[in-house]
Amino acid sequence: MPEDTIDHAALRHHGDVEAVPGMLDFAVNVRGTAPPPWLRERLAARLGDLARYPAAAEERRARAAVAARHGRSQEEVLLLGGAAEGFALLPRLAPRAAAVLHPSFTEPELALREAGVPVRRVLLEPPYALDAAAVPDDADLVVLGNPTNPTSVLHPAAAITALRRPGRVLVVDEAFMDAVPGEPASLAGLAAPDVLVLRSLTKTWALAGLRCGYLLGAPELLARLAHGRPHWPLGTLQLEAITATAEPGAVAWAEREALAIAAEREAMVAKLRALGIAVHTPAAGPFLLLRAPDGAALRTALAADGIAVRRADTFPGLGPDHLRVAVRDAPAVATLTAAIRAHRSATVPTGGSLPA
Repeated sequence: MPEDTIDHAALRHHGDVEAVPGMLDFAVNVRGTAPPPWLRERLAARLGDLARYPAAAEERRARAAVAARHGRSQEEVLLLGGAAEGFALLPRLAPRAAAVLHPSFTEPELALREAGVPVRRVLLEPPYALDAAAVPDDADLVVLGNPTNPTSVLHPAAAITALRRPGRVLVVDEAFMDAVPGEPASLAGLAAPDVLVLRSLTKTWALAGLRCGYLLGAPELLARLAHGRPHWPLGTLQLEAITATAEPGAVAWAEREALAIAAEREAMVAKLRALGIAVHTPAAGPFLLLRAPDGAALRTALAADGIAVRRADTFPGLGPDHLRVAVRDAPAVATLTAAIRAHRSATVPTGGSLPA
């Protein structure tokens, strides 16, 4: 697609723009309103250490915790100031031609385009299954999400590894994988020279304001990505958060949260379909892709009622009738569905799914 036809403002759009403080927030895929109490206490205990630079030992401790969590070596872990930093580093691999699978999170494409990397969009049609033949053979960098934002599709690991080719680096954004019970499709434990896996701690742990994440991959690839980073790329609280959330007790906590999300999602699908809203399933992430007649007008009406939902027409391949909503608990969903019912905006046949 020619660069002059790309809407960079759309690529930069994020759900937080739509969630004004005080609104009931279905627009941002962050679980809860604050980290769990034990994590807040652990971070608060480090406030007295902020007068000194983070020690190298703290960085090694965080890397060791992540490595143990995924069965990797420490050399296969690159700590990040949020997943967004990982996307910003990708141009350092100097790809000749990148392919980004869509509909998906737009930040990787934006980072590559702004660095002057040629990008080809691979648009998947419903049900958004991967098709290795659709990816250009000459693409030496391929980026996709799993589970994918905003479709909530979980691609099988075998379908993802089928995208591997000689001379190609495959980047899998697993920002929401810890919200999937058992993480059955994760490639985080795959030690391969051509696969990079990106993880975020923003969503499940409600740490969007702290910016924490990491990349998993071959040491040679990580060294290329890390070249030129400043001293102390992560602060003390970020390192503490990464260490804490990678420990076995925290991983068990996240698994329980994933099971709760799955139950809430199932109930939410039923309630939305009962209103005639088309919901794309199967869904595996902590969010759902919806389509409603005149979805843009519905979003505006909900906003007037103090309810924020995420417009989805900024994701390549989707249109103005598409919306994305975060999975929330029963009281929040009851408020959402009551507002939809009041505005009589759902006219898709009951029980509908997004058509193929």
